[in-house]
Amino acid sequence: MNIAPNSYSGTRKRLMAAVASLAVVGAVGAGMLATGTAPVLADAVRVEAPQVPSFADVVEHVSPAVVSVKVKAKVQPTADDGSDDQDGFDNLPDNPQLRRFFKEFRGFGDQGGQQFGMRPFGHRNHGNGGPRPVAQGSGFFISEDGYLVTNNHVVSEGSDFTVVTNDGKELDAKLIGTDPRTDLAVLKVDGGGKFTYVDFADDSKIRIGDWVVAVGNPFGLGGTVTAGIVSARGRDIGAGPYDDFIQIDASVNRGNSGGPTFNLNGQVIGINTAIFSPSGGSVGIAFDIPASTAKQVVEDLMKNGSVQRGWLGVEIQPVTSDIAESLGLKSDKGALVSSAQDAGPGKKAGIVAGDVITQVDGKDVASPKELARVIGAYQPGKSVDVTVWRNGKNETVKVDLGTLPSSDKQASNDDNNKQSAPAAKADTLSDLGLTVTKSENGKGLVVTDVDPESDAADRGIQPGDVITSINSNEVNTTDDVSKAMTDAAKAGRKAVLMQITRDDSNRFVALPVGKG
Repeated sequence: MNIAPNSYSGTRKRLMAAVASLAVVGAVGAGMLATGTAPVLADAVRVEAPQVPSFADVVEHVSPAVVSVKVKAKVQPTADDGSDDQDGFDNLPDNPQLRRFFKEFRGFGDQGGQQFGMRPFGHRNHGNGGPRPVAQGSGFFISEDGYLVTNNHVVSEGSDFTVVTNDGKELDAKLIGTDPRTDLAVLKVDGGGKFTYVDFADDSKIRIGDWVVAVGNPFGLGGTVTAGIVSARGRDIGAGPYDDFIQIDASVNRGNSGGPTFNLNGQVIGINTAIFSPSGGSVGIAFDIPASTAKQVVEDLMKNGSVQRGWLGVEIQPVTSDIAESLGLKSDKGALVSSAQDAGPGKKAGIVAGDVITQVDGKDVASPKELARVIGAYQPGKSVDVTVWRNGKNETVKVDLGTLPSSDKQASNDDNNKQSAPAAKADTLSDLGLTVTKSENGKGLVVTDVDPESDAADRGIQPGDVITSINSNEVNTTDDVSKAMTDAAKAGRKAVLMQITRDDSNRFVALPVGKG
């Protein structure tokens, strides 16, 4: 094969150039390896953002003060039918639906409805009548010498109490006192040396959105910590007369009952008491007894073993916008007195049905719940100034408070107020949608029929109710009703306040002034 001289020369030059290039690259690579120099890499991604605060320091300091509370009860032997699924309901009829209802109400099994209770029960023992586990919850020391706080519903069925500390020690405790109205209890551990304890916070300084830490014994697992924020204040869940709960979203479950919720300073802002749960487990809505309430109750329990509260002796109901209009009030604040109990200090001081309590010692009263809390915070025997709205103006009544009875018994009206089937002729109050007749004792008008399309029906008036007064004026005839309606219209009122007696209790209903 013949190659042209010029072509050969060009090819040779290109080959020599390629070899030279490879030599240079090799030399550089050899130099890098020889000197140990690594190639430069790109930096890893880093994000500079605010970091969530750690709760570790708080938990480390407060955990020794938090305990598990185990409760046992001495019970009488029960007939053993061989079933392990009686759950303490042996005396109930053999009705599956009824038994299921009571199990769910008491906190067993799957919860199919909305549940506020957090009662944690242990395994039932159908043995020979000795002590058996009935509950297991949480608590916390509030003094160096062994006083601790928990929920009343944790200890209420118990006769023997054991406290398990954070380091696993089991100590016997005795019950000092309970307060079912606020669901609080105090236990005392004797012996065991000095205990780490925690203080109550000033919960008035708590703001919605503040971080909180809950420590307790959920499901009997032992010391468990969860965190969240304050979700709301002043919650009323219908648990008792003094509802004023702090709502938090920290995970709280059965067994957390009686356990503390801390602020980031390690102070107790509230005591875990209830949860809202369609399923029985935590859904992020839990309720705490405020520290201010707990502190006062706990001090009384430690000192006296019980709580003494002031008592006004009146039955009260909310002031609706219609009621406020009928009475000439500018707002629907206050508590309307539906009756004053005969033996109560309120009646002795001159408070009567139809009064609206708006202040106590100069402090505004926004609702019946607030009035109950304010009065209950006073000691029995305390003299207080009660401001009432009566006959279109404010009056002040001085009341020497009594002692709240141990049971919430409602005052009964005189037996003469009880009505049998009326025999008198019925009259129609067409403007109100009512048919009435005179009562047998001549006091009041008995409702015999209610127009289902009327305002009276909308407001819950029903046959058998007795109308005793309108706008604080006694009503014994239909003419009394007509006059009261006319007077209200002349005064520019859009509604009248009707006093109703039903089942020996009073309440007030506001009805629009008739136009006929």
